Amino acid sequence: MRLLFDARYTRVPRHDGISRYGAGILAALLRLTEHRPDIEVEALISDEAQLHMFPPVAWHRVNAPTSAAEPLLARRLNALRPDVVFSPMQTMGTGGRDYRLILTLHDLIYYSHPTPPRDMPLPVRGLWRLYHLAYWPQRLLLNRADAVATVSETTAALIAEHRLTGRPVAVIPNAADPVRPLPVRSSGHNAKSLVYMGSFLPYKNVESLIRALRHLPGYTLHLASGIAPAVEARLRALVPDRARVVFHRGIGDEDYARLLDSSTALVSASLAEGFGLPVVEAMARGLPVALTDMPIFREIAGTEAGGRAPARFFDPLDPADIAARIRELEDPETWAAASAAAPGRAAAYSWDDSAARLLALAEELHGHQR
Repeated sequence: MRLLFDARYTRVPRHDGISRYGAGILAALLRLTEHRPDIEVEALISDEAQLHMFPPVAWHRVNAPTSAAEPLLARRLNALRPDVVFSPMQTMGTGGRDYRLILTLHDLIYYSHPTPPRDMPLPVRGLWRLYHLAYWPQRLLLNRADAVATVSETTAALIAEHRLTGRPVAVIPNAADPVRPLPVRSSGHNAKSLVYMGSFLPYKNVESLIRALRHLPGYTLHLASGIAPAVEARLRALVPDRARVVFHRGIGDEDYARLLDSSTALVSASLAEGFGLPVVEAMARGLPVALTDMPIFREIAGTEAGGRAPARFFDPLDPADIAARIRELEDPETWAAASAAAPGRAAAYSWDDSAARLLALAEELHGHQR
């Protein structure tokens, strides 16, 4: 079986969420098939700089996903004679394809929160808004595939609820790289340090985290992600008197790991998510998390066996409740129990398992093709 893996969404020089998802699965897929001469895995890229972001792999350079040539991509891929093509997005050009295809839908966030990512070109942002005015365009995209992948049971349920596809839907989750050995650190119950990692789109609701500091004297909120100057200025205006917010404006992996290892909790007051990779990454390091009480966060950070909970859940629109749940972690035994439960919960998600699910789906589709 010849499997083409769409790695064109790899972000250089630092991964974003989609980029990390693709690179994590591709690396695991290469490990999984290393001694499988019956399976060839090759990558599709649009920029040779992307090759530095994942292990060595046979590759083909094609157009960027946002190129005007994208609708004609399938005809170009036909010449490569793949059996199955996997894309970590749902927008790949498919007209005239003669191979099996797996497309990915990560979430349905932008139907209820329509502001598009700011790093998209202006014309693409306009099309993005139009696309999410109704569900039928999504149905058209997904039904072009032979199977649809998604990252969580929560999103799979929403796909079914809105009848977005008649194709089989497979859950191929996000994951975090394993942390071995776990960091040696003192208890974070008295660190009074909170970390947020993610974008600053309206649905991320970072404003509520900042307002919660009014009820958390002595705490510092670290905003680790890159941020536009205008957004930073708007958020700074919300910081309560005597509260401390550190704008890191982007942070390297090593510095981010050190920040997590010296903090009380990772926090998110997001109003919608498809998965929540920073949550799993934090738990993998033994850091408790304080999160919006919603199905996806319950799915990925729910109670461990024996009642040990790595997460505290709050009302994201109530800063006082956010603060109250965070302050539960000031108790040394509560913090220690949450910290001890966190790595086990994170281990439920692994790139190897996700790659195995993808490979099984690809082999099933290839078997049907034959």
